[in-house]
Amino acid sequence: MQLWRKISMKRIEEEIQQQKFTSIHQKVVVNLIYTSNWLQTKQHGFFKSFGITGQQFNILRILKGQFPKSISGTEIKSRMLDRNSDISRLLDRLAAKKLITKKTCPNDKRASDVLITAAGLTLLQEVDKTPKQDLVLSLSEEEAKNLNDLLDKARSKECPAG
Repeated sequence: MQLWRKISMKRIEEEIQQQKFTSIHQKVVVNLIYTSNWLQTKQHGFFKSFGITGQQFNILRILKGQFPKSISGTEIKSRMLDRNSDISRLLDRLAAKKLITKKTCPNDKRASDVLITAAGLTLLQEVDKTPKQDLVLSLSEEEAKNLNDLLDKARSKECPAG
């Protein structure tokens, strides 16, 4: 018996109480949206215990990848998972928590150079030590790899704007 059959699994039809979809592709889209929201809710609860949001965590990870170099707010925004974020507000909140520093860019007075602080790096170490990130614990390593491949493939087709 496969692992996924052993766990208590609710199908999307049960979760949203809808039995009919116009196509299997519509069902996939609905399932992706529902699952994305489910993951965001789980992450919100996890990151709240560290006094940050998922978006702030995303910024700190970007800055850690740049460390010891600084990076502009514009570049951070281009690398974020949620590119609709209000980057200025997020950076101000991280600076207020002393997790980052912001300095005016010498080449462009309208831009800021952003750098993660020692406190920011320490916070990321604490987050990494805490069992959490495998929020999809019911997937084996192979299943997670396959899902990643399928999601990459799904995004590879250009869809008409709509």
